Amino acid sequence: MAIIGGVYVLLIAGMLLADFAYMARQSVAAASDQEGWFSVITHSPIVDALRDPKIRYSIRLSLISCTLSALLSVFVAVPLGYLMSRVRFPGRRLLDAFLDIPIVLPPLVVGLSLLILFQFAPFSWFAPSIVYQVPAVILAQFSVACAFSVRTMKATFDQIDPRCEQVARTLGCSRFQAFSLVVFPEADRGMITALTLAWARSLGEFGPLLIFAGSTRMKTEVLSTSVFLEMNVGNLEAAVAVSLIMVFGAVVILVLTRLLGGAPEDRVRALVRPPESAGRPSGLQEPGDGA
Repeated sequence: MAIIGGVYVLLIAGMLLADFAYMARQSVAAASDQEGWFSVITHSPIVDALRDPKIRYSIRLSLISCTLSALLSVFVAVPLGYLMSRVRFPGRRLLDAFLDIPIVLPPLVVGLSLLILFQFAPFSWFAPSIVYQVPAVILAQFSVACAFSVRTMKATFDQIDPRCEQVARTLGCSRFQAFSLVVFPEADRGMITALTLAWARSLGEFGPLLIFAGSTRMKTEVLSTSVFLEMNVGNLEAAVAVSLIMVFGAVVILVLTRLLGGAPEDRVRALVRPPESAGRPSGLQEPGDGA
């Protein structure tokens, strides 16, 4: 089993090292034609990409759109995750499966579905100002990223013992007060995790953006579509350089998730099995638990 896992780890490491090796080779080749080895840095494809106004625009739009998409995702995921974790109602399992549709659908289908949606009223009334515009970038990213945030927040609320909330309500708090004063502060790490995961997912989104927002230079171009556009014109160096910029952003997000979002094993345990003691006062037993 260790060998099988090691092969996958080597594959990931190999992909990243290959990108860095390619960049190093191109930088050295450029340096040999310039005045000195200092040009290895000044004429690096990554530096050249950062000098390009189109790439700088895509970086700026990516940062703005990913941040807005992540914030919207958490704004929706907190109440929805709490509902799925605490409230039992008819059709709950169906809704739980329904919320996973953006995760399992092919990305291009998500973008195509959004495009078709805005051909019908009342969405068609707003289509000229959304479709193939910057808002379409945010909406496409949000449509997929929010599903990951909801799943993360549900797992977070599953870990929080509902007894504290129940005690707060017996002391006179309303349900909203019990949530805001007891549950919400305990879910801070989960919200950070949901935010960073949504941001990272938005950064890597491509299919829905290509269909629903387009890839117009200096308009709806983000980093993922920059890679696509550079490959289309045969500029492999720029495509790899932009890819490494995205890798750097993803690594930063992963580090923040590990540092601020709690232990990874805790989140995995919550996704697999909620605490067995949740919802049952201490000292009491379910029927049949005793001798």
